[in-house]
Amino acid sequence: MTAATVTACSSGGTAQQDDSQPLEVWIRQDAGSPSAESAEALTKAFTKESGIEAKLVAVGVTDFETKLQQRTAQKNLPDIVINDTGQLGNLVTQGLVREVDRDGVAGSADLADRAWEAAQGYDGKYYGVPFNSQAFALLVRKDWREAVGADVPKTWDELTELAVKFTEDDPDGNGKNDTAGMVIPGSTTRGYLTWWFSTMLWSEGGDFVKEQGKGYASAIDEPASVEAVEKLQAMFCDSKVAQPGASTADSSATHTFFESGKGGIYLTGPYMLPRFDGSLGKDKYEVIAPPPGAGGEAVLAEGENVYMMAGSHNEKGQQEYAEFAASPAGQKIGLGVDNGGIIVRLPVNTTVDGAAERKDPRWETFQEVYNTSGRNAPALPNWSTIRQMSSEGLNGVVSVCSRDAGKAMGELAGELDAELEKQGAKGE
Repeated sequence: MTAATVTACSSGGTAQQDDSQPLEVWIRQDAGSPSAESAEALTKAFTKESGIEAKLVAVGVTDFETKLQQRTAQKNLPDIVINDTGQLGNLVTQGLVREVDRDGVAGSADLADRAWEAAQGYDGKYYGVPFNSQAFALLVRKDWREAVGADVPKTWDELTELAVKFTEDDPDGNGKNDTAGMVIPGSTTRGYLTWWFSTMLWSEGGDFVKEQGKGYASAIDEPASVEAVEKLQAMFCDSKVAQPGASTADSSATHTFFESGKGGIYLTGPYMLPRFDGSLGKDKYEVIAPPPGAGGEAVLAEGENVYMMAGSHNEKGQQEYAEFAASPAGQKIGLGVDNGGIIVRLPVNTTVDGAAERKDPRWETFQEVYNTSGRNAPALPNWSTIRQMSSEGLNGVVSVCSRDAGKAMGELAGELDAELEKQGAKGE
């Protein structure tokens, strides 16, 4: 992306305004899916409430970024994009999104501070309005845990011990050595391994990067980080509690493995509950908060923002859409209670009780994890690049068991520092 293109995308500032212009709204969902239906319901409710015409476009999950870049090249961005918080830095760097005045957003005080934090760029300014949040919890085969006579794990070490029992003690009682204690998406695709490992790393007191001066520096080669990586490597190479093919598995593969009845512990999001209730059975597994490690409690928090794209001819409509999406009415539609199309996993609006709306206390566990232990990825100019590089470095350690974790993380630290320098975020 050239600077000239960025300028053209944003029209050098504010495009000529016309409050009657319809809005084009993009969401990262597959067309025809229940989630797309919820987004359509949200958009129609907005039009009914505001009188502003809006058209939803459900853009496929796998080619969302590609299609957005195509529209960027055409200098014809959609008005609204609902997309991951992890994409914020990339969108800001390209000049594709407008700055948001947090205090000027109606109902902003009702939105969780942690959710607002995920809408904040490296420069401290806001570039999105929170819409959806989530944290991760452990789905554990309750019937297996009871079969091997184990208690609910209270630490990461106890969790690993439980994973060993699930791997070695025939928890399903079929007389075969065909179960895996830990289900891990270890692929480098979209940085999956970093995504999964973040909770473990932070809980053990390590980190990918740390604040240093007015910027950041790599922290993946520090003692606590290396120790966490060594424990990760052991899951693949020593105790071998990770499922077969874990180093190349993405989330679609791990979802299938867990629901097939071959995996015992799966760190994932609340959006999987409806699927696993149907495929595995609600009585077969339990939801527990990730336990603390040597560094305490810390769980990856993520979500989605409503991004008001640059160059829109209806900025007033953009803001009204974002405000409606974050309002109690918009959040309740997004919960997908009626149709199962979950586009709001945990409400960002603190006046909405998602667990009560769903009448399912398991969602409260996820909410409590988010509230008490949730931690957003750092607000770097481009976190997604750091995530990808980290995933590739970690994958090299778990794929080649002879690799020295400390040496490998030292090499990765140098790569991350070079990338931070490139992004203008290297602290002194």
